Amino acid sequence: MPEAGLFAWEALVVAQPKRSRWRRYKGPALAVSTVEGTVLAQVTYTDDTHSLLARASGEGIVRIAKHSAFGQLGAVRFDVTDGTGREAGTVDARGPVRTWQLRLRTARGRALLLTRSGLLSTEWQITESDPHRSPAPEVLGRVTVSTVDAWLGLQQYVVVMDPRLDTSERRTVVASVVCLHLLRRPPNSGGAPA
Repeated sequence: MPEAGLFAWEALVVAQPKRSRWRRYKGPALAVSTVEGTVLAQVTYTDDTHSLLARASGEGIVRIAKHSAFGQLGAVRFDVTDGTGREAGTVDARGPVRTWQLRLRTARGRALLLTRSGLLSTEWQITESDPHRSPAPEVLGRVTVSTVDAWLGLQQYVVVMDPRLDTSERRTVVASVVCLHLLRRPPNSGGAPA
């Protein structure tokens, strides 16, 4: 399936794969699948700052590199590159609650925001401007998170994107959901989600 095929879907699920409570899990950190459950790609962490979105064959589709200014306290920037190493976008998280709003920049330079509806909300909206300002911008998509296994705290993100978003913009949105998960559940941490 070509890269465009993966990002041609208007709705995707990015989720932590199910695992045994009793055995050490060694599989991918996240799976990207259709809403029906067909796995399209997997995310693995190469270390605490680098992630790879790849097909089941291992062919890299997107690489994500995390950069933070002051460790856990400062702003965080994620650089997104495609399988050939070209820049595919950036994702920035700032402020005391970094999961409140992510600023996305696509490969073509389009600015998008992934903004949480409220502090306790499980939904983020994809817009071109701040949805908390007036007049409210047009919503280009939504990301809804849920817990699929309360015992292990496994997270699932349902990503619904507007047909007006092109393939490169959808690639950046899917990468931003991986970044959101990295902010909420850093690799090798047992903490509760933000």
